[in-house]
Amino acid sequence: MRLLARRRRTAMLAATALAIGGITLPAGAAQAAPACDVTYVTSDWDTGFTATVTIKNLGDALNNWALKFAFPTSSQRVTQGWSAKWSQSGSEVTATNESWNGSLATGAATTIGFNGAFSGSNPKPTAFTLNGVACNGAVANQPPTVSLGVPAGPFAAPADVPLTATASDPDGTISKVEFYRNGLLVNTDTTAPYGYDLLGLPAGNYTVQAKAYDNAGGSAIAEKSFTVNPATGPRLVATPSAVSVNEGGTATVRYTLSAAPTANVPVTLAVTGDSDITVSPATLTLTPTNWNTGVTATVAAAEDADTVGGTATVTASATGVAPLTVTATEIDNDTPGGDNAYIKRFLDQYGKIKNSGYFSPEGVPYHSVETLIVEAPDHGHETTSEAFSFWLWLEAQYGRVTQNWAPFNNAWTVMEKYIIPSHADQPTAGAPGTAQYAAEHNLPSQYPSALEPNVPVGQDPLRGELQSTYGTGDIYGMHWLLDVDNTYGFGHCGDGTTKPAYINTFQRGTQESVWETVPQPSCDTLKHGGPNGYLDLFVKESGTPAKQWKYTDAPDADARAVQAAYWALTWAKAQGKEADVAATVAKAAKMGDYLRYAMFDKYFKKIGNCVGASTCPAGSGKDSAHYLMSWYYAWGGAYDPQQNWSWRIGSSHNHFGYQNPLAAWALTNVPELKPKSPTAVTDWQKSFDRQLEFYTWLQSAEGGIAGGATNSWDGSYAQPPAGTATFYGMYYDVDPVYNDPPSNQWFGMQAWSMQRIAELYLQTGNAKAKALLDKWVPWAIANTTVGANWSIPSDMKWTGQPNNWNPTSPQANTNLHVEVTVKGQDVGVAAAYARTLIAYAAKSGNVAAKDTAKGLLDALYAASDAKGVSMPEKRGDYKRFDDVYNATDGQGLYVPSGWTGKMPNGDTIAAGKSFLDIRSFYKNDPDWPKVDAYLKGGAEPVFNYHRFWAQADVAMAYADYGNLFPNG
Repeated sequence: MRLLARRRRTAMLAATALAIGGITLPAGAAQAAPACDVTYVTSDWDTGFTATVTIKNLGDALNNWALKFAFPTSSQRVTQGWSAKWSQSGSEVTATNESWNGSLATGAATTIGFNGAFSGSNPKPTAFTLNGVACNGAVANQPPTVSLGVPAGPFAAPADVPLTATASDPDGTISKVEFYRNGLLVNTDTTAPYGYDLLGLPAGNYTVQAKAYDNAGGSAIAEKSFTVNPATGPRLVATPSAVSVNEGGTATVRYTLSAAPTANVPVTLAVTGDSDITVSPATLTLTPTNWNTGVTATVAAAEDADTVGGTATVTASATGVAPLTVTATEIDNDTPGGDNAYIKRFLDQYGKIKNSGYFSPEGVPYHSVETLIVEAPDHGHETTSEAFSFWLWLEAQYGRVTQNWAPFNNAWTVMEKYIIPSHADQPTAGAPGTAQYAAEHNLPSQYPSALEPNVPVGQDPLRGELQSTYGTGDIYGMHWLLDVDNTYGFGHCGDGTTKPAYINTFQRGTQESVWETVPQPSCDTLKHGGPNGYLDLFVKESGTPAKQWKYTDAPDADARAVQAAYWALTWAKAQGKEADVAATVAKAAKMGDYLRYAMFDKYFKKIGNCVGASTCPAGSGKDSAHYLMSWYYAWGGAYDPQQNWSWRIGSSHNHFGYQNPLAAWALTNVPELKPKSPTAVTDWQKSFDRQLEFYTWLQSAEGGIAGGATNSWDGSYAQPPAGTATFYGMYYDVDPVYNDPPSNQWFGMQAWSMQRIAELYLQTGNAKAKALLDKWVPWAIANTTVGANWSIPSDMKWTGQPNNWNPTSPQANTNLHVEVTVKGQDVGVAAAYARTLIAYAAKSGNVAAKDTAKGLLDALYAASDAKGVSMPEKRGDYKRFDDVYNATDGQGLYVPSGWTGKMPNGDTIAAGKSFLDIRSFYKNDPDWPKVDAYLKGGAEPVFNYHRFWAQADVAMAYADYGNLFPNG
C-alpha cells in the first residue's frame, strides 16, 4: 500500500459581499426570500452532546445560506462541527454552508451537525434564522431520558455482567434502547424492561452505555465503567467452549478447574435460551482430586417439528469462582431444511472462533489469536480490512444457518466504528486538492521519492458526484490496517492511548517486504518518528511537511464485504427476513459507490500506452478508468482544518487476485445493492465485463491465472521491455506490486479469486465464468492430494506471457505457462479452494470437484484443535527478524543515512537498525524464545497459527458443503 504526501491547494475567490444579520454573505444571497423549518435533535451524555440540525428551505431557491441561533445558557458551546462552517460568539452560533451544500431548492433540505459541551443542563435553542430572517416551524424535540444499571462487582475473568436500563420520553415514546460495550453495539432491545447480559468478559477495563431513542429520533446516553480483574484463584474451564447438539441427541462438555482448589467446589449449571436444550446434571462437584480430570455434563436437544436449530446458553456458577458460559446450538434434522454433519462442523467452528481469543475487548477481530506472527500484518494483534470482510461473511453464513441476523448487522456496525474512518478521522476530506506526482521506485533505498509538481495529473471524476450524492466529502471505505491493542503506541493522531489505532506499513516500492517496513501512524502529527514525523522517509518535498492524515483502502476487502452483504440479502430473502438486513445492505451499496476509486489510474492519467510521466496525458472524465479492481486506492488531507486541502488517488496496478466479478454483478443487478451515484451502475457494469475479460486474458495454457497488468510500468510510467503483452494498452506484469515474495507466487490468490468466479457461475450460470472454471479446476485437482497426507499447491512459477488482448477475437495463451513448485497444507487456502470446488460442483455436477472438496474438508476436520483448525508451519523467514540493511542484496531495514527518530516506546530508528530493533516489544512475547533460539543457530521454529480469515474460511467451507450437498 502506498500513500502520497499532501498537496497544497489554495483557492482565492473575489466577489462583492454584503452584511446581513451581523455576518458576511456572498452577493446574491439577499435576492432570495428565505423561509425554513429547522429540526434540532441532540444526543446527550455527561457534559457533552451531539446535535443534528436539519434545515428545510420553504422559500425561494438559495445559492448560499447562513443559519443562526443562540444557546439558552452560557455554558453551552460548539466544540467540533461538520457539513457547515461553524463559529460561535458568546452564546450566538452561526453555521454557513460548505461549497457543496450551499444550493437549496425550494423544498430541499440539508442536515448539518456538531459536537458540543455544556455544564449543568443542555436546553435547546428556541429560535433560528436563515440569512437573517426568522424561520417558522422550528422544532426542538424533547429528548428521552435513560439510566443504566450495572452490578457493583467486583468481577473476575471470565465475567458475566448483566446490564439493565430504564428509559422514558416526556413528549413521546421509547422506540428502542441500544447497549454498547467499549463502543461496540452488542444488543438492541425494543421492549421494556430493557437489558442485556455481557457474557464471558476477559480481564480489562470496560465502558458500557445504554442509548435510548424516542419516536422522533431524539436520543440520550447513560454510561458507566467497570473493571474485570484477572482470576486470582482457580477458574472454571469448559471443553469445548461451544457445543452443537443433534436434534434428538446429546453432546458432552467437560468442566475442569485451571488450578487445584483447597476444598470441594460445587458447580451449578443453568440453561437460558431455546427451551429444547437441557443440561444434566444440574449440579456437579470439582474437588482437589478431580479438578484437572473434570466432570462431564450432558447437553441434550429435544426432537421438535421446526427446521431451524435454536441456541441456548449454559452458565456454570460456583461460589468464589467467575461464572462460565457455553453456547449450545441445536442441529436440526427435519426436512426440508434440516442440518447435517457439515452444518454441525460449521457451528462447532463458529463457536470456537467466537470464544477462543480471536476478538479484542472492543469486539474487533485480530489477524490471529497468536501475537508473534509476521506476514502482511507485522503483529498478530493488528487487524486488516480483510479480517473484517471475512467476519461479515462468517456472520452471513451464521444467519443462513440460524436465521439470526443480529451478528451480521453488528459486525458491520463494528467495522463502521473502527476501520472506516469517521469524519473526525478525515476532517478535511471534502476540501479541494489533487495529489502531486511522486515516482514509485523498485528499492526502499531509492526513497524518499521527490514530489514533481510539473508532472501532469488528471481530473478526479468521482469527487463531485460522490459529494453531491452523499452530502459529505468523507470517503466510505475501510483503511487496510489497525493496531488493535495500540501495541506501537501511536494512538489517535499521536495521543498515544486510543485503540484501535490506524497505522500503515508498506510505503516504498515493489521490493519492500514486511521485514523492511517502518510502521507509521495514519494521522501523522509529527509527534513520533523524526523531526518531520515519518513523512520524509517516504516523500521528499520542498519545505517542512505538514501534519496530515492518510488512509489506504484494499479493494478486495471492500468488495468481499459487498459480496458478504449480497449473500446475507439472498439468504435472508429466502427466509422472508430481508428487512432484518436491509439497513446493512444499503451501507454495502454505499461502500460499492466509493469502491469505484479502485477503477482508476493512480494519477488519473489516460489508460493505455502510458509511457513517460511527463508525456503520458492527464485524463478527464472516465478515460482514466481501467475498470478493474486495482491494488489500492488512497486518500488524505491536512490535519489542520485551516489549511483545508485533501487528495485522492487510485492505483495503476491490477492483480487478478483482487478482482471480484460477483460483487460487480451484484452492484449492477441487485436493486438493494445498486449504488446511488448517477454513473455508478454503469461503471460497475463496465467493470464486470472488464474483469471477466481480464481473467480470460491471464489464463495460462494449464489453467492457472497469471499476475496482472499495469498502466504505470515500474510505478513511474517507464518504458516496459519490448514485446510486453498488453490488455487495453496496459502492460502484462507477472507479479504486480510486490516482488518479495512475488505477489503471484502464492496459490492462495488463485483460490480466493476463483472462488468468486465459482459463486458467480453458481448464481448466474455465466458462460465466461464456466469456461474459466472448466480449465482451472482440472489443473488445480491434478496438483492436489487428499487423504491422510493431503496437500495442495503452495508456490508457483510462471513463464512466458499472454497474447495481446483482442476483445473481439480472444486468443488461447499457448505461450503462458505455470508450474506448481511447492505443495503445502495451508488450512485457510485449502478451505477457500474447497469452496471454489463446492460452488463449481453444485452448478456443473462435476463429481471430481465435489469429491476433492469433501476430501479437503475431511482433512481439515481431522486437523481440528481447541481453537479451530491448524497445521504446523515452519518459519525459516524469521531469520530476518534481526537483518540490517545490506546494500549487496538490498534486504534488511533501510533507513537513510543521517535520518534518526524514535518509535513511541523509545526504540531508535536509524541506519543499521533491524526489524526487531524498532519492534523491541517482540522480545517480551511468550513465543519469542523459539525465535531467539533460531536466531542463535537453532532449528527453524514451528508454529500452529490461528489466522482469523483462515478459520472463518474453514467454517464457511463446512457451511457451503452442508447447504449445497445436504445429503453428503
